[in-house]
Amino acid sequence: MGFPSDDRDDTIESRAGIDYDDDAASTAPTDPDIRDLHDQEKAQQIEHEDLNRENKQTYKGILLLWLAWQSTGVVYGDIGTSPLYVYSSTFTTQPSWDDLVGALSIIIWSLTLIVTLKYCFIVLSADDDGQGGTFAVYSLLARYANIVGTDPNFPERIMVRLEREVGKAELPPAGRIVRDFLERSRTAKAILKIVGVLGVSMVVADSVLTPAQSVLGAIQGIQVVRPDLGRGAIVGISCGILILLFLLQPLGTSKIGTAFAPIVVVWLLYNLVIGIYNLVLYDHTVLKAFSPHYSFTYLVRNGSEGWKSLGGLLLAFTGVESLFADLGAFGQRAIQLSWLCLAFPCLLITYAGQAAYISQDETGTAFTNPFFYTLPGGTFYFSIVIAVLAAIVASQALITSSFQLISQLMRLSYFPHIKTVHTSRRFHDQIYMPFANLLLLIGTVVVTAVYNNTTSLGHAYGACVIIVTFITTCLVSLVALIIWRVQSLIVLFVFLIFILLDGVYLSAALNKVPDGAWFALVLSFILSTIFILWRWGKEQQWKAEVKDVVDPSDLLLMSRNNSIARDANNSPVRLRVAPEFGGGHLTPAPGLGIFFDKVGGSGDHIPKVFTQFIRKFQTRPQVIVFFHMRSLSQPTVPADQRFVIARVTSKIPSCYRIALRHGYMDDVLTPDLARIIVLELMMFITRGSADANENSMPPEVREELEALRAARDAQTVYLMGKQTMRVQRRPRKTIANIARRVALESFLWIRENTRTKLANLDIDPDDLVEIGFVKEI
Repeated sequence: MGFPSDDRDDTIESRAGIDYDDDAASTAPTDPDIRDLHDQEKAQQIEHEDLNRENKQTYKGILLLWLAWQSTGVVYGDIGTSPLYVYSSTFTTQPSWDDLVGALSIIIWSLTLIVTLKYCFIVLSADDDGQGGTFAVYSLLARYANIVGTDPNFPERIMVRLEREVGKAELPPAGRIVRDFLERSRTAKAILKIVGVLGVSMVVADSVLTPAQSVLGAIQGIQVVRPDLGRGAIVGISCGILILLFLLQPLGTSKIGTAFAPIVVVWLLYNLVIGIYNLVLYDHTVLKAFSPHYSFTYLVRNGSEGWKSLGGLLLAFTGVESLFADLGAFGQRAIQLSWLCLAFPCLLITYAGQAAYISQDETGTAFTNPFFYTLPGGTFYFSIVIAVLAAIVASQALITSSFQLISQLMRLSYFPHIKTVHTSRRFHDQIYMPFANLLLLIGTVVVTAVYNNTTSLGHAYGACVIIVTFITTCLVSLVALIIWRVQSLIVLFVFLIFILLDGVYLSAALNKVPDGAWFALVLSFILSTIFILWRWGKEQQWKAEVKDVVDPSDLLLMSRNNSIARDANNSPVRLRVAPEFGGGHLTPAPGLGIFFDKVGGSGDHIPKVFTQFIRKFQTRPQVIVFFHMRSLSQPTVPADQRFVIARVTSKIPSCYRIALRHGYMDDVLTPDLARIIVLELMMFITRGSADANENSMPPEVREELEALRAARDAQTVYLMGKQTMRVQRRPRKTIANIARRVALESFLWIRENTRTKLANLDIDPDDLVEIGFVKEI
């Protein structure tokens, strides 16, 4: 290997992880020792590459156009259907020409500054390895600043990779000061955590409110020709449509987006044509609203009433949060392309056309239902069909966003792991979550039935959106300072512009709290509490589990005894358990024992289930396999690249560590898993020469193969750990201790009801054994 023998001895002994007791003599390393060391180093290298691979998806050409088409069908259904209710949510009486043009001017410049400039050109660049949303920005910050605690069970691969490299160009002074403050201040870390979680909670709350808002807004248009249609009928029709929408989710984002895109495209172009028609026929002078002068005069002229009306005008850009949250499913360039080339120009002309008609409306009722009243004659029935279809599509934007954001929460241990289904082989971040879909369905139907009108829903919905944009502005400003290394004066100038816009809208939205916005805030608070509770509970669990980390040298000792295994000098050795773990010699049991290892990793790590098995039974299977499944962000892994095998230590005979690398479309837990593992082990032992003449193999290789075959023929047992946790009793019953116990009991209740059951494994249940153990937290 090219290094001195003394260093090599120390390295191999430390890798082996076994201590001899007094009567054991150290032995010089042999070729198998060096080979095992090489295998372990190779396994570590593969693991490092797997865990640090780039997941960001970039596309060009036809694929980019296809993704842009899909994003049109998912992302812009929400913001694209806002013309159904913006003016009706803004005005309570027929507006004057000046007020109408002033409101239109605010809509135009909000779409330009907040959606186009801020989100499309700035915020979409703040992705975390291709993922979007406020929590992705928080995760991105955690890569460059030490602000997130990690699971100590993963010593060699922390959950958040710190990307601040030594030797790189240093941060500008302002960025360094901000980063150092965030790392030192526990309060700042807590605030960042709460802000990131709150942003996710608001978007998930939007996912409950958006479908109800959009579908109700479309269905209530029927009242234009059927005024006698009751509120109960509208709510019933809306609920039926919503149930159908959620039942379509298993089809996947790609199929749904591709199918929904024509609806959104027709809807946007239809509104564009109607807008041009109304501008030409009624009042093209409303186009003066493209001057920001009318925005300021509107606010000055109307004073507090103008400020309050911003709570309705902000509905023009509700759905902007989905542009960022859906980034992982479509990518930055696809979203920018579909917004700039289609959605943005169509919406500008749509709002201008509605204003042109309303300004000449002698009945004074057009503003109450702006889309349906501004239609040309003879187009109503087509319009109601396309409006309903577009409203259904509008709901998809936030549903897809929720799946994306919940997956981010699970990755950083802010939410229990629930079943996630990848719906596309080509685009690895397009996912569907059955349990989350069911909860969203129930919440949306309940909200639709309770609220039953778009005005009160709009108040609740708008509050969520503007809080998310406000949080996004703050977090992206930190990214600009710490990660992008933009000069502080530039960051401050841009930050002040957008925070002023967000702040004005936010103050107006909070004014609507008594009128319906309270529901969104309460729902977001409940969700945030659940997310933070789960994270806090996991941190308490980690603190308790770190005490259980066992080194092989602490668990097992070697002593000379009757032959059970032989060392490199062919001297008989026998494994025995260290006294602190019960003592006694290990008796080998015939058969192959496959111990599921949730943590994985190479080196001296021993799975907890094996430690508990040794302590309880004082025995070991004839052949031991520590089996870890490593999921990669690709649809499938070629069969010849799936298994990474190394010996745990050369001092424990027939003990192997296997990592099964698999893609999200691979079905690997199959009834023939044991047979596949045995074949892979044979290939590993013989170094790929399984068909060669065994007589020509070294004696130790033949003995190892014979032991493996004997274990296979005896029996195969899968062993899984089942850790039951309970709250540690504290002697003093203070308020803090009682609150802590209630919080931990809540965490454990959620944990017990979301854990994967053995029945979900597609292997013979008769071969499964659970090793239970109790841990106090």
